[in-house]
Amino acid sequence: MQDLFTGTGIAHSILLFALVIASGLWLGRFKIKGVSIGSTWILFLGILVSHFGFRVDPTVLAFMKDFGLILFVFSIGLQVGPGFFHSFRSTGIKLNLLAIGMVCLAVLTTLAIHWVTGEELSTMVGVMSGAVTNTPGLGAAQQTLTNIQMAKGAAPEVAALDAASLASSYALAYPLGVLGVIMVLILIRPLFRVDLQKEKAQLDDDDDTAASMARRMHCEVENPAIFGKTLADVKQGMADNFVVTRLMRGDEIFIPHSSTVLQQGDKVLIVTSQSNVDAIRIIFGEEVPLHLSDWKEHEVNLISRRLTVSQPKVNGKTLRDLNFRAKYGVQVSRILRTGLEIVAKPNIILQTGDILQVLGPEDGIKRVEKAVGNNPDSLSKPNLVFIFFGIALGVLFGSIPIRFPHIPQPIKLGLAGGPLIIAIILGAFGPRWKISTYTTISANMMIREIGISFFLAAVGLGAGETFVSSLMAGGYWWILYGFLITVIPCLLIAVVARLLKVNFFQICGLIAGGMTSPASLAYTQDAYGPEHISVNYATVYPLTMFMRVLAAQLMILFAFA
Repeated sequence: MQDLFTGTGIAHSILLFALVIASGLWLGRFKIKGVSIGSTWILFLGILVSHFGFRVDPTVLAFMKDFGLILFVFSIGLQVGPGFFHSFRSTGIKLNLLAIGMVCLAVLTTLAIHWVTGEELSTMVGVMSGAVTNTPGLGAAQQTLTNIQMAKGAAPEVAALDAASLASSYALAYPLGVLGVIMVLILIRPLFRVDLQKEKAQLDDDDDTAASMARRMHCEVENPAIFGKTLADVKQGMADNFVVTRLMRGDEIFIPHSSTVLQQGDKVLIVTSQSNVDAIRIIFGEEVPLHLSDWKEHEVNLISRRLTVSQPKVNGKTLRDLNFRAKYGVQVSRILRTGLEIVAKPNIILQTGDILQVLGPEDGIKRVEKAVGNNPDSLSKPNLVFIFFGIALGVLFGSIPIRFPHIPQPIKLGLAGGPLIIAIILGAFGPRWKISTYTTISANMMIREIGISFFLAAVGLGAGETFVSSLMAGGYWWILYGFLITVIPCLLIAVVARLLKVNFFQICGLIAGGMTSPASLAYTQDAYGPEHISVNYATVYPLTMFMRVLAAQLMILFAFA
């Protein structure tokens, strides 16, 4: 029984991880003056437990840290994938330029501290890697340093010792690097006098998805220009920006075809987006005081249903491809996707998990139901095949060496960057490639929380062993240097971003992604909630990861030039 608490076996490791994570998450529920650091408590509890002699086998520790990080970033990538490329087109260039500025400021701050204090630049590279929570940067710097030492004829033991000094300075700077980013994220809200509701509303107004949310209109055909014209003729100027789901002519209500001729006095039920409301009024006529129940009173042969897309064959197809209107006389008016109702345009690509609002005769509805599956229970189990296949592909992609002239070591995106990029691509293009990337929100959150919890616990348990001893031996200066390298770039870029009218949630994603800090992202999501943060985190993370690894190697080369 004693070995269970003081040994190094598998049971001991599992017990230690479970206790640290459970205790950290419990402490994360408490707030001090309305502020909580959430799951970051796991990191500090890990340091404390490790300091008092509770150790985990280094191999197990490394595996848990890397695998936890992979699970976290992969789930983030799947979540933000559908909206990633729109976000990149709208704000991605600006945010990535700001993120590059953050990298450059961190390098300049590191060099300034080196020149002022005389601290060895190689040691400061380790401090910088810890301050920006960038483990791949540390690994690249260690490998470059070892290669340089060996090329100069140094003994392997000497090269290994120098590489170890980088790890020590990294370990000391890392915890406060995490906390420093969170402190900045806490500080900028009162500094900028942020109104969270106003900031969220601003993002929603700028979001194409929000702009395309379904809006129901009841109009009377009053425009003489469309009297006697078919519905297809009327829609030519509006492309696919609205759907006429019902037409009332006298006491008769029916689903109109593209060949239906419009007459004066016809009443039409239209589903469109908010941005098209004024155009619809001009084309058809003013809205009339009707309610959905007024239509249903006269519907004899029509029924309305909601059907869930669970049939894999439908995933990736457009409504135009399926052609339910012509085949079965069934009209799809709206699509419910991730909590939002959007207009059912013919060119919209259906995804597994979409809920279709359909209207038509009962036999037609049954045939559409068979085509789309309508089996929500089958979606409660996540598709683990593509998740683990995607992770494997991400690890391979992250291991591809990217070589630059005059740099001895190739750059790699690593175990975080590779899976993140692959998950984004799968989330964005999976449906088009007939790949079902659907996971329920709860399943995605479970994977994400387990991943970040393992990662934080592993980092804390790994850093605690030498944390206090290094601190007492003068390492407190490294902690101070690391804190400055963390805070100065974050604050300056946050101020610049705000002057450039960047939204607060985007700034949070920019800082968390620009500092390659999963813990900071977890904090902001706990504190502020909106998923806009994750999208912007993923927007800047890949390039920032690349730049930080490159910067660490260049600084080592500069130190030994």
